[in-house]
Amino acid sequence: MQVDFGRTSDDYAKHRAGFPEAFFARLAKEGVVRPGLRAVDFGTGTGTVARGLARRGCTVTGLDISEPMLEAARRLAVQEELSVEFRRGSAERTELPSGAFELVTAGQCWHWFDRSAAALEAMRLLVPGGRLVIAHFDWVMSPGNVVEATEALMEEFNPGAQLPQYRYGHNVGLYPEWFHDAKSAGYVRLESFSFDVEVPYTHESWRGRVRASAKVGGSLPQEQVARFDDAFATLLARRFPEDPLSIPHRVFALLATRP
Repeated sequence: MQVDFGRTSDDYAKHRAGFPEAFFARLAKEGVVRPGLRAVDFGTGTGTVARGLARRGCTVTGLDISEPMLEAARRLAVQEELSVEFRRGSAERTELPSGAFELVTAGQCWHWFDRSAAALEAMRLLVPGGRLVIAHFDWVMSPGNVVEATEALMEEFNPGAQLPQYRYGHNVGLYPEWFHDAKSAGYVRLESFSFDVEVPYTHESWRGRVRASAKVGGSLPQEQVARFDDAFATLLARRFPEDPLSIPHRVFALLATRP
């Protein structure tokens, strides 16, 4: 199945919550992020990680293969009065200079890459002692919760969709496979952290968030997306009438160091 997040960049920019401030605070506490640090954000999408780094005083380049996503990222950065360079490029072949960065990040996107190639490309970009951060911010499913009902409806409209994140830690929010990726590429001092947060979403914004997902807006024809959204609105009103909703999420981050 082909996924194109550019088709849903408007919903993605408007409704998809980025990594919480606590994530960037933890990176700062770990000494990974500091003012003046030069960073590259792989698979930047609408720039949620890139903007978070820029708010912490980093000099950031955000890369993505989708021009509509980059346009949304530029617009959001301007709205926040942040200076971020957004450019089209892939994680596997960035065409950026070697040894020019202290940090490479990949937020909510590692599963979309040729992971070994991306890990080696990040190694090439980093100075000795530079850090690679692979991070995810996933909604968490439990029996009877709104996430479980959401996933069931997505499966009903797009049955058997083979998406990379469903092969790894999706709905668990922990990604042991990424340790192997980093170790195999030669990184050292592998560490990780995770924590859970509740994210408030109105019915409207949760519908927009789900439309922005790969299994809905990123892959279904527009008429099917509209039918899904109607059914989703009905489901939420009937089974989860509280508004806003409290959606459980888990932050996971792997920190790896270039020797």
